[in-house]
Amino acid sequence: MFISVLDLFKIGVGPSSSHTIGPMVAAHRFREQMQAWLSTLPEREAAHVRCTLKGSLSFTGKGHGTDRAIVLGLHGFTPRSLTERNVTDLAHSLWQKSHINFADGSGLSFSPSEDIDFSRGQPLPEHPNGMIFEVLSSTGSVLLHETYFSIGGGFIHTKAEISQLVAPVKAESAATCPFPFDSARSMLTMAHDSGLSIAAMKQRNEHVHHPEDQLQEGLDSIWQAMQVCIQKGLAAQGTLPGGLGISRRAKTLVEQLHTCPEASLNDWLCAYAMAVNEENAAGHMVVTAPTNGAAGVIPAVLYYFVSHEGGTSEQVHEFLLTAAAIGGIIKHRSSISGAEVGCQGEVGSAAAMAAAGLCAVRGCSPSQVENAAEIALEHHLGMTCDPVGGLVQVPCIERNGFGAIKAYTAASLAKRGTGEHFMPLDNCIAAMKHTGLEMSEKFKETALGGLAVSITEC
Repeated sequence: MFISVLDLFKIGVGPSSSHTIGPMVAAHRFREQMQAWLSTLPEREAAHVRCTLKGSLSFTGKGHGTDRAIVLGLHGFTPRSLTERNVTDLAHSLWQKSHINFADGSGLSFSPSEDIDFSRGQPLPEHPNGMIFEVLSSTGSVLLHETYFSIGGGFIHTKAEISQLVAPVKAESAATCPFPFDSARSMLTMAHDSGLSIAAMKQRNEHVHHPEDQLQEGLDSIWQAMQVCIQKGLAAQGTLPGGLGISRRAKTLVEQLHTCPEASLNDWLCAYAMAVNEENAAGHMVVTAPTNGAAGVIPAVLYYFVSHEGGTSEQVHEFLLTAAAIGGIIKHRSSISGAEVGCQGEVGSAAAMAAAGLCAVRGCSPSQVENAAEIALEHHLGMTCDPVGGLVQVPCIERNGFGAIKAYTAASLAKRGTGEHFMPLDNCIAAMKHTGLEMSEKFKETALGGLAVSITEC
């Protein structure tokens, strides 16, 4: 199993990796499929495009901007290409169009308000985040179709791909990697036998797929994007979009902290994490870490380490590589998708990754790093995903601050220990998976239970 650090941390736009980035990537891929198909036709016939959203994408897609993402992707835009664009204005302009145009002058009819269907029927059996893209003739017959699943963190698979999986995620083979660990246990065994840190093993695995200069440049780009996101979030003010009337608070909070000698670690972590997730809620640039809904945890912990504790650029790389090693194991053995396992898979995974990264840059042993990840994940088990209004705002923004605090605490607690502990990380990941499977669909990003409905009942 190999999931690159450059894939796990992706630069894109908010508000959701599974409901915004994934659908945009899927729509863009279907656009490429349509273009190739059109080039083979001897004659062009009148046809139109339809997209049907299933499961969680249907129930909370409006709040997550899934329809907007579909439109952007079908018109040729990717998440990375939008980081410097005014996405709201662009999406509004594209929404008025009635055709998708291609470079060769061909086109297909597509009216977003009519051709995007938020289906409230049963979700597709393979995954709760399903999308069905079709090209239909003037008589309604299907000329071309593809089904995609957004499985968390911006990763997507077709129906054919997901049916072939023997694990929750299709990853590149690790057979050619020098350290092909697919569990925390095998990771620790390899670290013990080689005498290398988790980050060093991960780096050598990355070199099989990425030259050193490409890897270093990629890590620097990820960290730069995280810093920009925090700084923009700390400078912005106003009300977040979506209709809940939620005001940005990170700017006011950090201004208070600068004049408050007794400001605590917790205060700073919350300010940094909330800055990121307010940017995410606004649909601006963020880094999936490992998802958009949990995008503030890792940047907050790392930013605090660099800004307040003098962390170096080399330690930033070590942090990210270690975090990616843990995140890859969690994604391989369970899920990072709120629609599959609840928020334990998003903020819980992010906290485990951040705790591991922080523990590593503080000079801890691989067993202490694994312990830190387990502590952080363990204390998120059972956390539901119940966003009010289907928006990534309440409780998501504050929850990232608390995830960062738990990550920092877990790293500190693990550093005080020897690395020996009762509950292995692999067992904790298994518990998260089983808890998610047994969790009611009301609490898995459908906005049908918990806080999402209590606001209207009380």
